[in-house]
Amino acid sequence: MSKAFKDKTYQRCACKGPLVDKAGKPILNEDGTPKIGYLEKRCPKLKRRDHGSWYYSIEIPAGPGGKRRRPKKGGFKTQEQAAAEAAKVYNDAQAGVDVLSDETVGEYLRRWLNNQHDLKATTKNGYEDYLRLYFTPHLGHIKLRELRPRHIEEMFAAIQAENKVKEKNQEAAQLAREAEEKTRAAWRDAIAPRDPQLRKTWNDAKAELKAALARPRRETGPATQHRIKMALSSALEDARKRRMITDNWAAMVQTPRMRKAKALEWTPARVEAWRKTGKKPSPVMVWTPEQTGTFLDSVVYDRLYPLWVIIAFLGLRRGEACALPWAEVDLDAGVIHITEEIVTVAYEPHEDTPKSDNIRDIALDEDTIALLRWWRDQQQAEKNEWLEATGEWTDTGRVFTLEDGAEYHPQYFSDRFERLYKKVDLPPIRLHDLRHGSATLALRAGVAMVAVQRRLGHSSIRVTSDIYTTVLAEVEREAAEATVAVVPRSRKRVIPEPKADDEPSQDQEERDGKDAGEDQNVPDQDAA
Repeated sequence: MSKAFKDKTYQRCACKGPLVDKAGKPILNEDGTPKIGYLEKRCPKLKRRDHGSWYYSIEIPAGPGGKRRRPKKGGFKTQEQAAAEAAKVYNDAQAGVDVLSDETVGEYLRRWLNNQHDLKATTKNGYEDYLRLYFTPHLGHIKLRELRPRHIEEMFAAIQAENKVKEKNQEAAQLAREAEEKTRAAWRDAIAPRDPQLRKTWNDAKAELKAALARPRRETGPATQHRIKMALSSALEDARKRRMITDNWAAMVQTPRMRKAKALEWTPARVEAWRKTGKKPSPVMVWTPEQTGTFLDSVVYDRLYPLWVIIAFLGLRRGEACALPWAEVDLDAGVIHITEEIVTVAYEPHEDTPKSDNIRDIALDEDTIALLRWWRDQQQAEKNEWLEATGEWTDTGRVFTLEDGAEYHPQYFSDRFERLYKKVDLPPIRLHDLRHGSATLALRAGVAMVAVQRRLGHSSIRVTSDIYTTVLAEVEREAAEATVAVVPRSRKRVIPEPKADDEPSQDQEERDGKDAGEDQNVPDQDAA
């Protein structure tokens, strides 16, 4: 195909010399001197293979109003390269791609994002961050029609290089923190009158720590890189469908393997190791039933005790509990309807639909129904006291509110949860892990996986099983033990005890029985 476009190519160079017209006559300046300019195809050196470069110029279907369109480009080392590119551009144009568009990747992505009206607030905010931090700096200057996989791969290579710098910044910050603690202890433990140099050393260490903490330290991990790629792929797929590009180049790029975190329980051995090292075995840790009971017993008199109960047993997300209105709580029917949640975008709270748009109903047990009835009465009593004292009360209709009826910020729940469990010296988990713990409790109680999936509002049962693989293994072992226990056995030992030397084996008994049978069948010779 490219051979057919060789006649659309020509050679040019950057040499300058006296110019001539089409008839070959010299072109003169006003003062009669020869006009100097680029010789281009008239350069005598073009016959040399290493001189100049090759260009192509083709004509493609006319634009609006019948305007002629002639793409041209140069800089190719050989005529074959120029002809091949001409063929590609011609085919792209025939397929509907605007090969003359000068829109850059940055311009297109901004335009694309502005037209995404159905994105959740958190998702759109994440896309804005990707555009600002990654797409614009690394890809924004490239023309959309010239984007290729290598450009995207170079962006991820730069992210990996930045991660190495951030890792070193983390190490430097840790060393600076240790130095600050050491100099602070030296100042604190010094006998009065303290040496002023100790104070100066401490101040210098604090300044170094502040500078170290100001450097970027948060790495862009595999999960975030995967989301960056998927956001870019979504935008480029739309461009492909609109015939702006020929392929979704992002779909061809590989990112580091993303390993989904597995939920692990805080077993005694893991707790002991954590107390020695301070390291969590997994990003997703859940308490054992005993640890969950310890926490709930310790917060019985906390004002938000009902909140901790419904997250621990019903598995609500933080934002779902924050947004839960009394209008969606049917205590007579024993059910709550999860129809909205409050999410934070740059710390600002926004109302939204539940994650994965999973509006669902959750059945309530009798204890939780009684607890929510009590809490509703408590809230009404607080309302009356507040009206009596101030004459004002904010009627948000939420189940969990401040004493004046105003909404909580979702982050307050997480911060308070951390303070409460630390008081009773429990191993660390996130508030979201308390939701994970509700799933492990249900699985241990024999609740079907599909029921757990529906209660948690996961988009698919695979998501549920992927998170709780480790916990499920423990549940399955318990199920195996329970299955064996169903069958009554006279022997308690699973492995047979060794037989005494004089006790015949089963094989010997079978052989003895067979021999005895054969003897009985032999005719008596005397009788014969």
